[in-house]
Amino acid sequence: MLRGTGHGGGDARRRALRSSRRRLPGWIWWLLGIFLLVGLMLFVLHHNQKEQFRPPVVDNGSEMEEVPREKVNFSEELLSSTSFARQLADQMTLAKAYVILAKEHDNLQLAWELSSQIRNCQRLLSEGAVSGRAITKDEAHPIISRLALLIYKAQDSHYDISTTIVTLKNHALALEERAKAAIVQSAEFGQLAAESFPKNLHCLTVKLTEEWLRNPKHRSRSEENRNSTRLVDNNLYHFCIFSDNVLATSVVVNSTVSNANHPQQLVFHVVTDRIHFGAMSTLFLINDFKGCTVEVRCIDEFSWLNASSSPLVRQLSEVETQGYYYSAGSKNPEREIKFHNPKFVSLLNHLRFYIPQILPNLEKVVFLDDDVVVQKDLTQLFSIELHGNVIGAVETCLESFHRYHKYLNFSHPTISSKIDPHTCGWAFGMNIFDLIAWRKANATSLYHYWQEQNSDLLLWRTGTLPAGLLTFYGLMEPLDRRWHVLGLGYDVDIDDRLIESAAVVHYNGNMKPWLKLAIRRYKYIWERVYIQFGLENLAV
Repeated sequence: MLRGTGHGGGDARRRALRSSRRRLPGWIWWLLGIFLLVGLMLFVLHHNQKEQFRPPVVDNGSEMEEVPREKVNFSEELLSSTSFARQLADQMTLAKAYVILAKEHDNLQLAWELSSQIRNCQRLLSEGAVSGRAITKDEAHPIISRLALLIYKAQDSHYDISTTIVTLKNHALALEERAKAAIVQSAEFGQLAAESFPKNLHCLTVKLTEEWLRNPKHRSRSEENRNSTRLVDNNLYHFCIFSDNVLATSVVVNSTVSNANHPQQLVFHVVTDRIHFGAMSTLFLINDFKGCTVEVRCIDEFSWLNASSSPLVRQLSEVETQGYYYSAGSKNPEREIKFHNPKFVSLLNHLRFYIPQILPNLEKVVFLDDDVVVQKDLTQLFSIELHGNVIGAVETCLESFHRYHKYLNFSHPTISSKIDPHTCGWAFGMNIFDLIAWRKANATSLYHYWQEQNSDLLLWRTGTLPAGLLTFYGLMEPLDRRWHVLGLGYDVDIDDRLIESAAVVHYNGNMKPWLKLAIRRYKYIWERVYIQFGLENLAV
Protein backbone atom coordinates (compact mmCIF):
# COMPACT_ATOMS: atom_id res chain seq x y z
CA MET A 1 0.00 0.00 0.00
CA LEU A 2 2.67 2.28 1.02
CA ARG A 3 4.77 1.55 -2.14
CA GLY A 4 1.71 1.98 -4.25
CA THR A 5 0.88 5.23 -2.75
CA GLY A 6 4.41 6.41 -2.96
CA HIS A 7 4.66 5.47 -6.56
CA GLY A 8 1.46 7.16 -7.42
CA GLY A 9 2.53 10.31 -5.63
CA GLY A 10 5.79 10.40 -7.58
CA ASP A 11 3.95 10.14 -10.85
CA ALA A 12 1.66 12.95 -9.85
CA ARG A 13 4.66 15.25 -9.17
CA ARG A 14 6.24 14.44 -12.50
CA ARG A 15 3.04 15.23 -14.34
CA ALA A 16 2.68 18.50 -12.44
CA LEU A 17 6.27 19.42 -13.36
CA ARG A 18 5.76 18.65 -17.06
CA SER A 19 2.56 20.65 -16.95
CA SER A 20 4.40 23.62 -15.48
CA ARG A 21 7.09 23.31 -18.19
CA ARG A 22 4.46 23.56 -20.88
CA ARG A 23 3.15 26.83 -19.37
CA LEU A 24 6.56 28.64 -18.79
CA PRO A 25 7.98 28.70 -22.40
CA GLY A 26 5.54 31.41 -23.52
CA TRP A 27 6.97 33.95 -21.11
CA ILE A 28 10.47 32.78 -21.57
CA TRP A 29 10.33 32.97 -25.34
CA TRP A 30 8.98 36.49 -25.21
CA LEU A 31 11.76 37.55 -22.91
CA LEU A 32 14.39 35.70 -24.94
CA GLY A 33 13.09 37.30 -28.13
CA ILE A 34 13.28 40.75 -26.65
CA PHE A 35 16.79 40.17 -25.33
CA LEU A 36 17.94 38.73 -28.62
CA LEU A 37 16.53 41.70 -30.57
CA VAL A 38 18.15 44.23 -28.24
CA GLY A 39 21.45 42.36 -28.38
CA LEU A 40 21.35 42.27 -32.18
CA MET A 41 20.76 46.01 -32.36
CA LEU A 42 23.63 46.71 -29.96
CA PHE A 43 25.92 44.46 -31.99
CA VAL A 44 25.05 46.19 -35.25
CA LEU A 45 25.51 49.65 -33.71
CA HIS A 46 28.87 48.72 -32.24
CA HIS A 47 30.04 47.22 -35.52
CA ASN A 48 29.12 50.37 -37.46
CA GLN A 49 31.03 52.54 -35.00
CA LYS A 50 34.13 50.43 -35.43
CA GLU A 51 33.88 50.64 -39.20
CA GLN A 52 33.45 54.42 -39.02
CA PHE A 53 36.65 55.00 -37.06
CA ARG A 54 38.74 52.35 -38.78
CA PRO A 55 41.65 53.86 -40.89
CA PRO A 56 40.99 53.57 -44.61
CA VAL A 57 42.72 50.72 -46.32
CA VAL A 58 44.09 51.84 -49.70
CA ASP A 59 45.60 49.47 -52.18
CA ASN A 60 48.79 50.26 -54.10
CA GLY A 61 46.99 51.20 -57.28
CA SER A 62 44.71 53.79 -55.67
CA GLU A 63 47.58 55.19 -53.62
CA MET A 64 49.49 56.07 -56.82
CA GLU A 65 46.49 58.03 -58.06
CA GLU A 66 45.54 59.93 -54.90
CA VAL A 67 48.97 60.97 -53.61
CA PRO A 68 50.01 64.18 -55.42
CA ARG A 69 53.02 63.75 -57.66
CA GLU A 70 56.17 65.78 -57.25
CA LYS A 71 56.75 68.50 -59.84
CA VAL A 72 59.48 67.70 -62.36
CA ASN A 73 61.72 69.87 -64.51
CA PHE A 74 60.29 69.24 -67.96
CA SER A 75 63.40 70.57 -69.70
CA GLU A 76 65.46 67.95 -67.90
CA GLU A 77 62.89 65.36 -68.91
CA LEU A 78 63.38 66.24 -72.56
CA LEU A 79 67.14 65.87 -72.16
CA SER A 80 67.00 62.57 -70.29
CA SER A 81 67.68 59.59 -72.56
CA THR A 82 65.42 57.35 -70.44
CA SER A 83 62.34 59.55 -70.24
CA PHE A 84 59.24 59.02 -72.34
CA ALA A 85 59.17 62.76 -73.12
CA ARG A 86 62.57 62.42 -74.83
CA GLN A 87 61.38 59.41 -76.83
CA LEU A 88 58.27 61.28 -77.94
CA ALA A 89 60.30 64.34 -78.94
CA ASP A 90 62.82 62.26 -80.92
CA GLN A 91 60.13 60.33 -82.74
CA MET A 92 58.21 63.52 -83.46
CA THR A 93 61.32 65.10 -85.02
CA LEU A 94 61.85 62.07 -87.25
CA ALA A 95 58.17 61.99 -88.14
CA LYS A 96 58.28 65.64 -89.22
CA ALA A 97 61.09 64.83 -91.61
CA TYR A 98 59.08 61.98 -93.11
CA VAL A 99 56.07 64.27 -93.48
CA ILE A 100 58.18 66.46 -95.78
CA LEU A 101 59.39 63.43 -97.72
CA ALA A 102 55.90 61.99 -98.04
CA LYS A 103 54.54 65.27 -99.40
CA GLU A 104 57.35 65.51 -101.92
CA HIS A 105 56.48 62.00 -103.13
CA ASP A 106 52.74 62.83 -103.21
CA ASN A 107 51.99 60.28 -100.50
CA LEU A 108 49.43 62.55 -98.87
CA GLN A 109 47.76 59.77 -96.89
CA LEU A 110 50.98 58.90 -95.09
CA ALA A 111 51.71 62.58 -94.55
CA TRP A 112 48.26 63.06 -93.01
CA GLU A 113 48.67 60.07 -90.68
CA LEU A 114 52.09 61.22 -89.54
CA SER A 115 50.80 64.75 -88.96
CA SER A 116 47.91 63.42 -86.90
CA GLN A 117 50.25 61.50 -84.60
CA ILE A 118 52.60 64.46 -84.39
CA ARG A 119 49.70 66.56 -83.11
CA ASN A 120 48.89 63.89 -80.51
CA CYS A 121 52.52 63.87 -79.47
CA GLN A 122 52.62 67.65 -79.20
CA ARG A 123 49.42 67.64 -77.15
CA LEU A 124 50.83 65.12 -74.66
CA LEU A 125 54.12 66.98 -74.35
CA SER A 126 52.24 70.23 -73.84
CA GLU A 127 50.12 68.72 -71.07
CA GLY A 128 53.24 67.40 -69.38
CA ALA A 129 54.96 70.77 -69.58
CA VAL A 130 51.94 72.63 -68.19
CA SER A 131 51.31 70.20 -65.33
CA GLY A 132 55.00 69.76 -64.54
CA ARG A 133 54.82 65.99 -64.30
CA ALA A 134 56.66 63.17 -65.96
CA ILE A 135 54.90 61.43 -68.84
CA THR A 136 54.04 57.84 -67.91
CA LYS A 137 54.47 54.71 -69.96
CA ASP A 138 50.72 54.20 -70.24
CA GLU A 139 50.33 57.68 -71.76
CA ALA A 140 53.29 57.52 -74.11
CA HIS A 141 53.15 53.90 -75.29
CA PRO A 142 50.14 54.20 -77.66
CA ILE A 143 51.58 57.23 -79.44
CA ILE A 144 55.12 55.83 -79.60
CA SER A 145 53.79 52.58 -81.02
CA ARG A 146 51.69 54.27 -83.70
CA LEU A 147 54.52 56.62 -84.65
CA ALA A 148 56.95 53.70 -84.84
CA LEU A 149 54.62 51.84 -87.22
CA LEU A 150 54.20 54.91 -89.42
CA ILE A 151 57.95 55.59 -89.48
CA TYR A 152 58.59 51.97 -90.43
CA LYS A 153 55.95 52.34 -93.14
CA ALA A 154 57.70 55.47 -94.40
CA GLN A 155 61.08 53.74 -94.45
CA ASP A 156 59.52 50.80 -96.24
CA SER A 157 58.33 53.27 -98.90
CA HIS A 158 61.99 53.80 -99.92
CA TYR A 159 62.48 56.91 -97.79
CA ASP A 160 65.86 55.58 -96.70
CA ILE A 161 68.30 57.48 -94.53
CA SER A 162 70.40 58.81 -97.42
CA THR A 163 67.31 60.23 -99.10
CA THR A 164 66.25 61.76 -95.81
CA ILE A 165 69.64 63.41 -95.26
CA VAL A 166 69.80 64.86 -98.77
CA THR A 167 66.25 66.17 -98.60
CA LEU A 168 66.68 67.74 -95.19
CA LYS A 169 69.96 69.30 -96.25
CA ASN A 170 68.25 70.89 -99.24
CA HIS A 171 65.50 72.20 -97.01
CA ALA A 172 68.06 73.58 -94.55
CA LEU A 173 69.87 75.38 -97.37
CA ALA A 174 66.59 76.79 -98.66
CA LEU A 175 65.68 78.06 -95.19
CA GLU A 176 69.14 79.61 -94.84
CA GLU A 177 68.70 81.45 -98.14
CA ARG A 178 65.28 82.69 -97.05
CA ALA A 179 66.75 83.88 -93.75
CA LYS A 180 69.51 85.77 -95.57
CA ALA A 181 66.98 87.37 -97.89
CA ALA A 182 64.83 88.38 -94.91
CA ILE A 183 67.85 89.95 -93.18
CA VAL A 184 68.78 91.92 -96.30
CA GLN A 185 65.19 93.04 -96.76
CA SER A 186 64.93 94.07 -93.11
CA ALA A 187 68.15 96.08 -93.44
CA GLU A 188 66.85 97.78 -96.57
CA PHE A 189 63.56 98.70 -94.91
CA GLY A 190 65.39 99.96 -91.83
CA GLN A 191 67.72 102.05 -93.96
CA LEU A 192 64.80 103.50 -95.92
CA ALA A 193 63.09 104.44 -92.67
CA ALA A 194 66.28 106.05 -91.37
CA GLU A 195 66.78 108.04 -94.57
CA SER A 196 63.18 109.15 -94.77
CA PHE A 197 62.20 112.71 -93.93
CA PRO A 198 59.07 112.97 -91.74
CA LYS A 199 56.23 114.98 -93.21
CA ASN A 200 56.12 117.47 -90.34
CA LEU A 201 59.81 118.29 -90.77
CA HIS A 202 59.36 118.72 -94.50
CA CYS A 203 56.43 121.07 -93.86
CA LEU A 204 58.58 123.05 -91.42
CA THR A 205 61.26 123.51 -94.08
CA VAL A 206 58.66 124.62 -96.63
CA LYS A 207 57.10 127.15 -94.21
CA LEU A 208 60.46 128.64 -93.27
CA THR A 209 61.61 128.79 -96.90
CA GLU A 210 58.40 130.57 -97.85
CA GLU A 211 58.99 133.08 -95.07
CA TRP A 212 62.57 133.60 -96.26
CA LEU A 213 61.47 134.33 -99.82
CA ARG A 214 58.51 136.49 -98.82
CA ASN A 215 60.31 138.74 -96.33
CA PRO A 216 63.39 140.59 -97.68
CA LYS A 217 64.24 141.79 -94.15
CA HIS A 218 65.43 138.29 -93.30
CA ARG A 219 67.91 138.32 -96.14
CA SER A 220 69.27 141.74 -95.21
CA ARG A 221 69.64 140.77 -91.54
CA SER A 222 71.43 137.61 -92.57
CA GLU A 223 73.98 139.65 -94.53
CA GLU A 224 74.48 142.01 -91.59
CA ASN A 225 75.15 139.11 -89.23
CA ARG A 226 77.82 137.79 -91.57
CA ASN A 227 79.89 140.90 -90.82
CA SER A 228 79.70 140.57 -87.03
CA THR A 229 83.08 140.72 -85.28
CA ARG A 230 81.83 138.06 -82.85
CA LEU A 231 82.28 135.46 -85.58
CA VAL A 232 86.09 135.79 -85.40
CA ASP A 233 86.50 136.65 -81.71
CA ASN A 234 88.67 133.95 -80.09
CA ASN A 235 87.62 135.12 -76.63
CA LEU A 236 84.18 133.60 -77.30
CA TYR A 237 83.19 129.93 -77.47
CA HIS A 238 82.72 128.72 -81.03
CA PHE A 239 80.70 125.70 -82.16
CA CYS A 240 80.18 124.34 -85.68
CA ILE A 241 77.30 122.23 -87.01
CA PHE A 242 77.05 120.91 -90.59
CA SER A 243 73.53 119.73 -91.38
CA ASP A 244 70.52 119.88 -93.70
CA ASN A 245 68.08 119.03 -90.87
CA VAL A 246 66.55 122.32 -89.71
CA LEU A 247 64.73 121.00 -86.65
CA ALA A 248 67.60 118.80 -85.43
CA THR A 249 70.05 121.71 -85.73
CA SER A 250 67.75 123.93 -83.68
CA VAL A 251 67.57 121.27 -80.95
CA VAL A 252 71.37 121.11 -80.80
CA VAL A 253 71.66 124.90 -80.52
CA ASN A 254 68.82 125.17 -77.99
CA SER A 255 70.17 122.43 -75.75
CA THR A 256 73.65 123.95 -75.85
CA VAL A 257 72.62 127.50 -74.92
CA SER A 258 70.10 126.38 -72.29
CA ASN A 259 72.85 124.55 -70.38
CA ALA A 260 75.53 127.24 -70.79
CA ASN A 261 76.37 129.47 -67.85
CA HIS A 262 76.90 132.43 -70.18
CA PRO A 263 74.94 131.79 -73.42
CA GLN A 264 75.76 135.30 -74.74
CA GLN A 265 79.37 134.15 -75.16
CA LEU A 266 78.43 131.32 -77.53
CA VAL A 267 78.82 131.52 -81.30
CA PHE A 268 77.43 128.87 -83.68
CA HIS A 269 78.70 128.37 -87.22
CA VAL A 270 76.06 126.41 -89.15
CA VAL A 271 76.69 125.20 -92.70
CA THR A 272 73.89 123.70 -94.80
CA ASP A 273 73.10 123.08 -98.47
CA ARG A 274 71.40 125.37 -100.98
CA ILE A 275 67.95 123.78 -100.54
CA HIS A 276 67.81 124.32 -96.78
CA PHE A 277 69.76 127.58 -96.53
CA GLY A 278 66.68 129.85 -96.52
CA ALA A 279 64.79 127.75 -93.98
CA MET A 280 67.82 127.39 -91.70
CA SER A 281 68.55 131.12 -91.84
CA THR A 282 64.94 132.08 -91.13
CA LEU A 283 64.70 129.76 -88.12
CA PHE A 284 67.65 131.39 -86.40
CA LEU A 285 66.57 134.92 -87.35
CA ILE A 286 63.01 134.75 -86.01
CA ASN A 287 63.94 133.04 -82.73
CA ASP A 288 65.99 134.35 -79.84
CA PHE A 289 68.48 131.81 -78.58
CA LYS A 290 69.31 133.55 -75.28
CA GLY A 291 71.57 136.11 -76.90
CA CYS A 292 73.97 133.73 -78.61
CA THR A 293 75.18 134.36 -82.15
CA VAL A 294 74.24 132.01 -85.00
CA GLU A 295 75.84 132.25 -88.43
CA VAL A 296 74.30 130.24 -91.30
CA ARG A 297 76.31 129.64 -94.45
CA CYS A 298 75.72 127.67 -97.65
CA ILE A 299 78.21 125.02 -98.73
CA ASP A 300 78.10 126.43 -102.27
CA GLU A 301 80.02 129.47 -100.98
CA PHE A 302 83.17 127.39 -100.58
CA SER A 303 84.63 127.71 -104.05
CA TRP A 304 87.84 126.07 -102.87
CA LEU A 305 85.90 122.81 -102.28
CA ASN A 306 86.15 121.42 -105.81
CA ALA A 307 87.36 118.37 -107.71
CA SER A 308 90.90 119.71 -108.10
CA SER A 309 91.39 120.27 -104.36
CA SER A 310 89.27 117.50 -102.81
CA PRO A 311 89.62 113.79 -103.71
CA LEU A 312 86.14 113.17 -102.33
CA VAL A 313 84.56 115.74 -104.66
CA ARG A 314 86.44 114.22 -107.58
CA GLN A 315 85.36 110.68 -106.64
CA LEU A 316 81.74 111.73 -106.29
CA SER A 317 81.77 113.04 -109.85
CA GLU A 318 82.70 109.60 -111.16
CA VAL A 319 79.95 107.40 -112.60
CA GLU A 320 81.04 104.31 -110.65
CA THR A 321 80.81 106.11 -107.33
CA GLN A 322 77.40 107.54 -108.12
CA GLY A 323 76.12 104.11 -109.08
CA TYR A 324 77.54 102.57 -105.91
CA TYR A 325 75.83 105.02 -103.56
CA TYR A 326 72.82 106.36 -105.41
CA SER A 327 71.54 103.57 -107.67
CA ALA A 328 68.13 102.12 -106.79
CA GLY A 329 69.33 98.56 -107.17
CA SER A 330 72.62 96.82 -106.56
CA LYS A 331 74.44 94.24 -108.62
CA ASN A 332 75.72 92.70 -105.40
CA PRO A 333 72.81 91.35 -103.34
CA GLU A 334 75.10 90.56 -100.42
CA ARG A 335 76.24 94.14 -99.98
CA GLU A 336 75.85 95.68 -96.56
CA ILE A 337 73.05 98.20 -96.95
CA LYS A 338 74.22 100.57 -94.23
CA PHE A 339 77.55 101.17 -95.97
CA HIS A 340 75.79 102.34 -99.13
CA ASN A 341 73.97 105.22 -97.47
CA PRO A 342 74.47 108.37 -99.61
CA LYS A 343 74.76 110.37 -96.38
CA PHE A 344 78.19 108.85 -95.80
CA VAL A 345 79.53 110.58 -98.91
CA SER A 346 77.60 113.82 -98.40
CA LEU A 347 79.86 116.84 -98.59
CA LEU A 348 78.15 118.19 -95.47
CA ASN A 349 79.19 115.06 -93.63
CA HIS A 350 82.82 115.47 -94.74
CA LEU A 351 83.06 119.20 -93.98
CA ARG A 352 84.48 118.31 -90.55
CA PHE A 353 87.82 117.71 -92.30
CA TYR A 354 87.83 121.30 -93.63
CA ILE A 355 87.10 123.25 -90.43
CA PRO A 356 90.33 125.32 -90.59
CA GLN A 357 89.43 126.43 -94.12
CA ILE A 358 85.83 127.24 -93.14
CA LEU A 359 86.89 129.13 -89.99
CA PRO A 360 90.36 130.46 -90.85
CA ASN A 361 90.51 133.02 -88.02
CA LEU A 362 89.62 130.73 -85.12
CA GLU A 363 91.93 128.83 -82.76
CA LYS A 364 89.57 126.39 -81.06
CA VAL A 365 86.14 125.08 -81.97
CA VAL A 366 83.75 122.37 -80.75
CA PHE A 367 82.19 120.23 -83.46
CA LEU A 368 78.65 118.89 -82.86
CA ASP A 369 76.66 116.42 -84.97
CA ASP A 370 72.99 117.24 -85.59
CA ASP A 371 71.82 114.11 -83.73
CA VAL A 372 73.14 115.08 -80.29
CA VAL A 373 71.51 116.69 -77.27
CA VAL A 374 73.62 118.75 -74.87
CA GLN A 375 72.95 118.36 -71.13
CA LYS A 376 75.86 120.23 -69.49
CA ASP A 377 77.86 123.41 -70.01
CA LEU A 378 80.29 122.70 -72.88
CA THR A 379 82.38 125.84 -72.47
CA GLN A 380 84.64 123.90 -70.08
CA LEU A 381 85.86 121.90 -73.08
CA PHE A 382 87.83 124.92 -74.27
CA SER A 383 90.02 124.83 -71.15
CA ILE A 384 91.01 121.17 -71.56
CA GLU A 385 94.69 120.73 -72.35
CA LEU A 386 95.13 118.71 -75.57
CA HIS A 387 98.94 118.46 -75.16
CA GLY A 388 99.64 119.47 -78.74
CA ASN A 389 97.07 117.10 -80.24
CA VAL A 390 94.56 118.19 -82.85
CA ILE A 391 91.35 116.57 -81.60
CA GLY A 392 89.85 115.72 -78.24
CA ALA A 393 87.47 112.74 -78.34
CA VAL A 394 85.95 110.04 -76.14
CA GLU A 395 87.48 106.62 -76.68
CA THR A 396 85.19 103.69 -77.48
CA CYS A 397 87.47 100.69 -76.91
CA LEU A 398 86.09 99.42 -73.64
CA GLU A 399 85.82 96.23 -75.68
CA SER A 400 88.10 95.05 -78.49
CA PHE A 401 85.19 95.53 -80.91
CA HIS A 402 85.95 99.26 -81.28
CA ARG A 403 89.67 99.14 -82.03
CA TYR A 404 91.17 100.17 -85.34
CA HIS A 405 91.05 96.67 -86.82
CA LYS A 406 87.24 96.85 -86.70
CA TYR A 407 87.08 99.77 -89.13
CA LEU A 408 90.08 99.31 -91.43
CA ASN A 409 91.37 96.61 -93.77
CA PHE A 410 94.66 95.52 -92.19
CA SER A 411 95.24 92.91 -94.87
CA HIS A 412 96.16 95.84 -97.11
CA PRO A 413 99.88 96.74 -96.81
CA THR A 414 99.17 100.48 -96.90
CA ILE A 415 97.26 100.13 -93.62
CA SER A 416 99.22 97.39 -91.90
CA SER A 417 102.59 99.06 -92.49
CA LYS A 418 101.61 102.36 -90.86
CA ILE A 419 98.82 101.71 -88.31
CA ASP A 420 98.65 99.62 -85.13
CA PRO A 421 95.46 97.51 -85.39
CA HIS A 422 94.99 97.50 -81.59
CA THR A 423 94.86 101.28 -81.31
CA CYS A 424 91.77 102.42 -79.44
CA GLY A 425 88.96 103.84 -81.55
CA TRP A 426 87.14 107.04 -80.67
CA ALA A 427 83.92 108.84 -81.54
CA PHE A 428 82.95 111.64 -83.87
CA GLY A 429 79.93 113.77 -82.92
CA MET A 430 81.24 115.90 -80.03
CA ASN A 431 84.86 116.90 -80.47
CA ILE A 432 87.10 119.78 -79.47
CA PHE A 433 89.57 120.85 -82.19
CA ASP A 434 92.75 122.82 -81.70
CA LEU A 435 92.92 124.53 -85.09
CA ILE A 436 96.44 125.84 -84.50
CA ALA A 437 97.69 122.27 -83.99
CA TRP A 438 95.58 121.19 -86.98
CA ARG A 439 97.29 123.65 -89.30
CA LYS A 440 100.68 122.71 -87.91
CA ALA A 441 100.05 118.99 -88.53
CA ASN A 442 98.48 119.75 -91.93
CA ALA A 443 95.72 117.27 -91.04
CA THR A 444 93.53 118.17 -94.04
CA SER A 445 96.33 117.04 -96.37
CA LEU A 446 96.49 113.77 -94.42
CA TYR A 447 92.78 113.36 -95.04
CA HIS A 448 93.28 113.94 -98.77
CA TYR A 449 96.10 111.38 -98.81
CA TRP A 450 93.95 108.66 -97.26
CA GLN A 451 91.00 109.45 -99.52
CA GLU A 452 93.28 109.04 -102.53
CA GLN A 453 94.54 105.71 -101.21
CA ASN A 454 90.97 104.51 -100.74
CA SER A 455 89.75 105.39 -104.24
CA ASP A 456 89.01 101.69 -104.84
CA LEU A 457 87.33 101.34 -101.40
CA LEU A 458 89.82 98.66 -100.31
CA LEU A 459 91.09 100.39 -97.17
CA TRP A 460 87.64 101.01 -95.71
CA ARG A 461 84.16 100.82 -97.10
CA THR A 462 82.69 104.24 -96.46
CA GLY A 463 81.86 106.81 -93.81
CA THR A 464 83.79 109.54 -92.04
CA LEU A 465 84.98 107.68 -88.93
CA PRO A 466 87.56 105.43 -90.68
CA ALA A 467 88.91 108.47 -92.51
CA GLY A 468 89.05 110.35 -89.19
CA LEU A 469 90.82 107.49 -87.41
CA LEU A 470 93.55 107.60 -90.08
CA THR A 471 93.72 111.39 -90.41
CA PHE A 472 94.10 112.01 -86.68
CA TYR A 473 96.14 108.88 -85.91
CA GLY A 474 98.52 109.87 -83.12
CA LEU A 475 96.88 113.31 -82.88
CA MET A 476 93.94 112.47 -80.57
CA GLU A 477 93.64 113.40 -76.90
CA PRO A 478 91.25 111.15 -74.91
CA LEU A 479 88.44 112.91 -73.04
CA ASP A 480 86.54 111.77 -69.99
CA ARG A 481 83.83 109.33 -71.00
CA ARG A 482 81.12 111.50 -69.45
CA TRP A 483 81.63 114.19 -72.06
CA HIS A 484 80.07 112.09 -74.80
CA VAL A 485 77.76 109.06 -74.40
CA LEU A 486 76.91 107.24 -77.63
CA GLY A 487 74.47 104.62 -78.80
CA LEU A 488 71.04 106.16 -78.18
CA GLY A 489 70.15 105.42 -81.80
CA TYR A 490 70.70 101.66 -81.61
CA ASP A 491 71.54 100.43 -78.08
CA VAL A 492 68.53 99.81 -75.80
CA ASP A 493 70.59 98.90 -72.71
CA ILE A 494 72.56 102.04 -71.86
CA ASP A 495 72.84 102.65 -68.12
CA ASP A 496 70.50 105.46 -67.01
CA ARG A 497 73.13 106.79 -64.62
CA LEU A 498 75.60 107.14 -67.49
CA ILE A 499 73.03 109.06 -69.55
CA GLU A 500 72.23 111.39 -66.64
CA SER A 501 75.91 112.18 -66.05
CA ALA A 502 76.66 112.78 -69.75
CA ALA A 503 77.43 116.24 -71.06
CA VAL A 504 76.30 115.17 -74.52
CA VAL A 505 74.13 112.22 -75.54
CA HIS A 506 74.44 111.03 -79.12
CA TYR A 507 71.67 109.32 -81.13
CA ASN A 508 74.12 107.70 -83.52
CA GLY A 509 72.51 104.85 -85.42
CA ASN A 510 69.36 104.56 -87.52
CA MET A 511 66.83 105.21 -84.74
CA LYS A 512 66.96 108.99 -84.76
CA PRO A 513 64.80 110.78 -82.15
CA TRP A 514 62.75 112.64 -84.78
CA LEU A 515 61.71 109.35 -86.45
CA LYS A 516 58.90 107.02 -85.43
CA LEU A 517 61.37 104.14 -85.12
CA ALA A 518 63.27 105.98 -82.34
CA ILE A 519 63.96 104.06 -79.13
CA ARG A 520 61.15 105.25 -76.87
CA ARG A 521 63.24 104.95 -73.73
CA TYR A 522 65.58 107.76 -74.88
CA LYS A 523 63.25 109.88 -76.98
CA TYR A 524 62.12 112.03 -74.06
CA ILE A 525 65.57 113.65 -73.82
CA TRP A 526 65.27 115.04 -77.32
CA GLU A 527 61.57 115.89 -76.96
CA ARG A 528 62.25 117.80 -73.74
CA VAL A 529 64.30 120.35 -75.73
CA TYR A 530 61.91 120.12 -78.68
CA ILE A 531 58.90 121.07 -76.51
CA GLN A 532 60.69 123.48 -74.15
CA PHE A 533 61.31 125.96 -76.96
CA GLY A 534 57.96 125.49 -78.68
CA LEU A 535 59.52 123.83 -81.73
CA GLU A 536 56.61 121.41 -82.03
CA ASN A 537 54.40 124.36 -83.02
CA LEU A 538 56.73 125.20 -85.88
CA ALA A 539 56.74 121.64 -87.16
CA VAL A 540 52.96 121.21 -87.26
